[in-house]
Amino acid sequence: MTDGHLVLVAGALLTAGLAASLLAGRLRLPSLVLFLGVGMAVGSDGLGWVDFSDYRLARDVGIVALALILFEGGLNAGFDEIRPVLKPVVSLAFLGTLVTAAICGLAATWLFGFTLLEGLLLGAIVSSTDGAAIFAMLRGSSLRRRLARTLEGEAGMNDPIAVLLVVGFIDWIEQPGYGVGDMVLLFAREVSIGVAAGAVVGVAAVWAFKHVQLATPGLYPVASIATAALAFGAADTLHGSGFLAVYLAGLVLGSATIPARHTIVAFHQGMAWIAQLGMFLVLGLLVLPSQLGDVAVEGTALALVLALVARPLAALVATIGPFSLADRAVLGWAGLRGAVPVVLATFPVIAGVHDSREFFNIVFFAVLTSTVLQGATIEPVARWLGATTTATPLAASALTETGTIRQLGADAFEVEAAPGDALIGHRIRDLGLPRAAIVNVIVRDGQAIPPRGSTRIEAGDRLHVLIRREEVGAMRALLERWREGPVGPPPRPQRIPEGHAPVFHVRGWSEQDGDPGHPERVAGRAVVDRLRTRRDRPGALVLLDDGYLAVTGPVLALGREQLLSDWVRRKARAAASEAERAWWEEVLGALAL
Repeated sequence: MTDGHLVLVAGALLTAGLAASLLAGRLRLPSLVLFLGVGMAVGSDGLGWVDFSDYRLARDVGIVALALILFEGGLNAGFDEIRPVLKPVVSLAFLGTLVTAAICGLAATWLFGFTLLEGLLLGAIVSSTDGAAIFAMLRGSSLRRRLARTLEGEAGMNDPIAVLLVVGFIDWIEQPGYGVGDMVLLFAREVSIGVAAGAVVGVAAVWAFKHVQLATPGLYPVASIATAALAFGAADTLHGSGFLAVYLAGLVLGSATIPARHTIVAFHQGMAWIAQLGMFLVLGLLVLPSQLGDVAVEGTALALVLALVARPLAALVATIGPFSLADRAVLGWAGLRGAVPVVLATFPVIAGVHDSREFFNIVFFAVLTSTVLQGATIEPVARWLGATTTATPLAASALTETGTIRQLGADAFEVEAAPGDALIGHRIRDLGLPRAAIVNVIVRDGQAIPPRGSTRIEAGDRLHVLIRREEVGAMRALLERWREGPVGPPPRPQRIPEGHAPVFHVRGWSEQDGDPGHPERVAGRAVVDRLRTRRDRPGALVLLDDGYLAVTGPVLALGREQLLSDWVRRKARAAASEAERAWWEEVLGALAL
């Protein structure tokens, strides 16, 4: 083929992969099944358009693709998402993978007549869930967030464990005198170096992103690609786990407030899709459909053992404590396989292990069967077990990453209010926005609505939020509250009689009083609601736990509505600037409600 023909074929295959993903959505099948089908259809045993049988190249393509997919998974999650479920994630990734490998390996030894080491090698190959399949499934899933976080974290961390098992068992088969002690040392070395390399590269990348001003926003994705390459390459060069390193580097970078974060995330989402399409198509090209009939019985048996016995038992053992029995059953059924086992199946072929071609075909058939079985039924099973939710996670993405907004130290978010979210029906002023943030437009039914404090949020609204960069971290917790609650002011408290305490009081604000823009207590009384926030300087109108109102700022005024309104009206008449007068008029309007 000429270079032009090769580029044309690549474009045609990617187009076919995109069409397959759309068709998979309509058929409610995992898209990887059809991606692999496209590769098989155009391969040498199908239409014969592409003649490909290079296992080593397929493995290299798979390794690069998996590194990109794992980096994107870590980047999207961040430690804030993984931290609440870190214990079950680590337990599933380590203990769950080992239990799955052991059960499948023993079953393969008994069912197929392999030696014990060959059976354990086959079990190790299919022991890992697939990051690409899991991430794609979770994007449209209604699983409860705790379960989704656990599956996402496990998919990122268990690939390195499966790789180590496969490499260890290949060495054990080929090298006399190799044993359990050598595998333990291999694990310790690869995991420790992988963790260290990922953490160091991730932390260094965060520092560089924060302190080095790049010439154009388009260079930030280049820097993030460099981060992924450095993490994987450094760990692998030092004989550590590159997969673990690249995932941890993505987690560290995804947890930090860095410039152009959302541009970087969007870029890597696209790169991950390209990696998935390319990897599945290449692996599909390796498969000869005419040979699958010879391993149909073995592949089906292994798939059933994996889906019905090994993975459920592994999830049951690895998640004792944090989850209910129904949740653990969902975690057991949602352990989707995909390209990772197929890539790992190329390792023994390249190493020349006996019966390795049969391993590859059995693994491919088993992965295909278990993916169709579990991938097509995970949502109905989760609903039947009560593990789903009607609330859709809030989708926050960057409205813009370029121009003067970023140069001036701000970010713009687009937040969708989905049905069931806690913020539905609440007013803009009750959303609890940080002082350095503002909703500058609401898009409703294709129309732009300039928001006011009294504007109520409706399902389907898209809120465009402008915020100073130093407050972006606070937005993450706020987005969680907008989805789960609570949102809005608490019920207005009954006024508590205070005997001879003054009903109106004015004095200067002191440092001991705290931040006047975000007061927690005023004159010994707890603040239960912040009704208005001053924009031109620190200040607020707040409701206290005894029912009284207070205006904070350079001067504190506290008392009943009528007396406070009279005082505010005088301040408005004597205002020295338009900004100050606008503030007092805003307070008057709030007191009149």
